[in-house]
Amino acid sequence: MAEVSPAAQEANQRARPLSPHLQVWRWHVTMTASILHRATGVALYGGALILTGWALALASGPGAYGGYMGVLASIPGEIVLFAVTVSVFFHLANGVRHLFWDGGKGFDLRAADLTAWVALAFGLAAAVAVWVILLMGVGL
Repeated sequence: MAEVSPAAQEANQRARPLSPHLQVWRWHVTMTASILHRATGVALYGGALILTGWALALASGPGAYGGYMGVLASIPGEIVLFAVTVSVFFHLANGVRHLFWDGGKGFDLRAADLTAWVALAFGLAAAVAVWVILLMGVGL
């Protein structure tokens, strides 16, 4: 293998372009959708843990179940559950968006921006609709 002088190596490193990152790119909605898709994926793991805790409390008897439901029905618990609900619906909508991309559709800038806005709006609107129905009908 050929040896590269330190001076040549340093010159080569300086000539390389910067990787794209948040300080280089102008912020746009598709970046937001991409970042939120990853974040909501992580949040859904938290939701799975909450669901697992609920099942374990249910199997453990009325005392454990009542205590767990008390935590979920508290203000912080409801905020977390609402965030998980938004995560489910946004991740679903953005996943459908990605399915269209897998088929080669929706890559032009207008379509990508529009579908990102639609996924964001759907995630929030569907979660609000579910919670309005829940609080009107059953309540926690």
